[in-house]
Amino acid sequence: MCRHVAYIGPELALQEILLVPPHGLVRQASDPEELRYARLNADGFGFGWYGEDDTAIVYRRGDPIWQDPNLAPLARNLYADLWIAAVRSATPGFGGDVVNAQPFANGDLLYSHNGLIDGFRPDIRREIQNLLDPDVEAEILGSTDSEYLFALIRQYLIDDADLSLEGAMMEAFTTLEPWMGPGRALLNVILTDGDRLVASRHAINDPCPSLYYTSDDDGFPEGAVVIASEPLTERERWRSVPESHLLVVVPDEPPELLALR
Repeated sequence: MCRHVAYIGPELALQEILLVPPHGLVRQASDPEELRYARLNADGFGFGWYGEDDTAIVYRRGDPIWQDPNLAPLARNLYADLWIAAVRSATPGFGGDVVNAQPFANGDLLYSHNGLIDGFRPDIRREIQNLLDPDVEAEILGSTDSEYLFALIRQYLIDDADLSLEGAMMEAFTTLEPWMGPGRALLNVILTDGDRLVASRHAINDPCPSLYYTSDDDGFPEGAVVIASEPLTERERWRSVPESHLLVVVPDEPPELLALR
């Protein structure tokens, strides 16, 4: 289990989602309030944004977010109109190496997964591998269920050029469900192509992890939408994403909720 946050709106310094809010992501790493299967998120962290060529960029480390001496100056001086950031609590058996830290980037896609997939090794991993083109599988650098789920979503986007981000995410979840049997899959995912941002609050055979969003918090610029595992500021400004729903955010449009069931 992890904690993650996404921001889309007018340009914003990274510190405004990591360090400045009273319950920003750095605080959620060491003092989470709604983490169910761990006490700390100390197994790596990262953040992602888009460069001038619209390619997704990530900064990731395998150590706790509070130990990085570079974070504060970077967070003060990096600005973007879209951020995804995550702190990690590694599922037992998956290493804390930087290669497993999130978010993941591939081309114009940024992705973060808060959750786990029971029985991933070897059974579920093998099922996913059977659906992947060799070049998609070759892009997997780490060992986590999260990265394989990202590869499956990318495969569906490759297979159907007209498929939306939310469509690919739904198809991946639908594919996964019959494989799980009685096992749990916690599937809070954030996915963006730099224009459209989709976040899920979903689970199979278990309660969904927490997820919230706000579009009217005075602590953020007008027109911004912020999504987070736990509210960054006063809770009355945040709304809980309903269980088994997708939240779709497109600039200059109200956030849209889509039911998964």
